[in-house]
This record gives sequence, structure tokens and C-alpha cells, in this order.
Amino acid sequence: QAQLVESGGGLVQPGGSLTLACTTSGRAFRSYAMGWFRQAVGKERELVAAITAGGITNYADSVKGRFTISRDNAKSTVYLQMNSLKPEDTAVYLCHTTGNHWGQGTQVTVSS
Repeated sequence: QAQLVESGGGLVQPGGSLTLACTTSGRAFRSYAMGWFRQAVGKERELVAAITAGGITNYADSVKGRFTISRDNAKSTVYLQMNSLKPEDTAVYLCHTTGNHWGQGTQVTVSS
């Protein structure tokens, strides 16, 4: 059973940056794809970015060029570097891995 714990959310002004981290335990991290999803109030959950076990990345069109997903297998951690943040990026960000394992989520609020 995988456990996922997110950190790094918070309040940031438009145009600012944040880095989220998701640390996993309970399974061989390096063998599984990882993803970041987000869910804003009143909206459906959506995929933001994903990274395969081999390091291939995929992004939602809305974040391409602004967000970067990466992984550190030695630390069993996946990161989401978010730059040029916009108010529409405000959401709870959730970490996910294969087998329908989810973290508890971390709030990101972009507001002046």
C-alpha cells in the first residue's frame, strides 16, 4: 500500500512561484509513474502533469511552459515547480500514483 504526502502549497501573488513535493513510501517508487492533479472549487479534478518511471513527462495545455514535473528516485519524491502562477491555478493539488493511490492534497492559492 503506497502512502503519499504532499507539501509546499501556500498563498502566492500572481506571477510568483511555488514548488510542491510529494514523498511516497510503501512501494518501490522508481518503478511507477507519478502525477499531479488539481481540483478547484466547483470544478472537476484534472491532470496537471505526469512523469513515467523512465522520466517521460506530460503536461496539461494550460500549464505548458510554466510548470515542470520532476522526480528524485533516491528520495522517493516527485516535484512540481510552478512558475508564472495565475489566479486560475488556485486549487487543491493532489499527488497520484499507479494503483489509484492519492495524497491528501495541498492548497495553492494565487491572489494579490
